[in-house]
Amino acid sequence: MQRTPRDAAATPGPSGPAAGAAAPAAPQIQLIPASADGALDAAEEAVDLLLESGRAPGDVLVITTGEQHPWAAHELSFGETSYWAQHDAGDDVFYTDATVAGRAASRPVVVVAVNGGAEAAAVSALSLAHSRATALLIVCGDPQRINSVLGTSV
Repeated sequence: MQRTPRDAAATPGPSGPAAGAAAPAAPQIQLIPASADGALDAAEEAVDLLLESGRAPGDVLVITTGEQHPWAAHELSFGETSYWAQHDAGDDVFYTDATVAGRAASRPVVVVAVNGGAEAAAVSALSLAHSRATALLIVCGDPQRINSVLGTSV
């Protein structure tokens, strides 16, 4: 008897990455070299490319390690409740900074702009971003600083 794709789909058993109780795969990591002054611009360009390539805006979280992204600063001017309600809605790119990024939920893509701030903020932001990104982590900043923070070469 020849098996058809329909038969294979109906046959129980392990298949693909979801089989078993394995931990979720780590996100792919992409480094975009940039100075601390240029990291925010590099992150913006990365977000634009993601959206132009068809990524849904709600799939993207952007974390800054230094100065806040202008969108976050603007939205926070309306109050924390309104700002976090936009995050919870999950229908647009969400921008936050490392000091409060722990409150952000996982998203398929996390973009980190290493745009200054204390070394501890960068370490915290990169660690958090790695745990929040389910598919892709894009880090924009000085490669030497990022590699020393991550303890690896990306």
